[in-house]
Amino acid sequence: MSPIVITPSRIGDDRGWFSETYNARRLAGHGIVNKFCQDNQSLTRAAGTVRGLHFQRPPHAQAKLVRCLAGRIFDVAVDIRRASPTFGRWLGTELSADNGRQLLVPAGYAHAFLTLEADCMVAYKVDDFYSAECDSGIIWNDPDIAIGWPIDGVPHLSPKDSALPRLAALDVEFEYDGEPLGELRQIEA
Repeated sequence: MSPIVITPSRIGDDRGWFSETYNARRLAGHGIVNKFCQDNQSLTRAAGTVRGLHFQRPPHAQAKLVRCLAGRIFDVAVDIRRASPTFGRWLGTELSADNGRQLLVPAGYAHAFLTLEADCMVAYKVDDFYSAECDSGIIWNDPDIAIGWPIDGVPHLSPKDSALPRLAALDVEFEYDGEPLGELRQIEA
């Protein structure tokens, strides 16, 4: 499976709007059948901060369903399935509180985001629990991936994220399902 942008519908009136942000039955109609088991949330104070590129190794690889609750982020997924013809390629999209879009990042993809505004709050569901032993990542500016980050200069990074290895040092195998990274599919759910 490739990453998918999901835009939940919003029902609005003079008070604001209501949105069903997750509906397993509706997503299953689009072939998304992940059984999410943990919700995570982060607040990033400074604009121009990168969190990632993160992933969990098998046997605790995770798919993520990411959304931005406050502010705007540039959200990125990188294909790290070595058998994929699109190994090392990336795609990115803007998620914001205003657009309500979500990005499904399947297992076998590294994930990161860049904050485009101050005080960005990001929430995401995962389909396996956190495992410190399986926690891993790739450096944000690996030239072999060449992500087109919309930032001038060097972003704010955690010490952990600034010390991550390059893709070439990746020594993990993810299952390849036969679907290479393609155009970013978009659905309304």
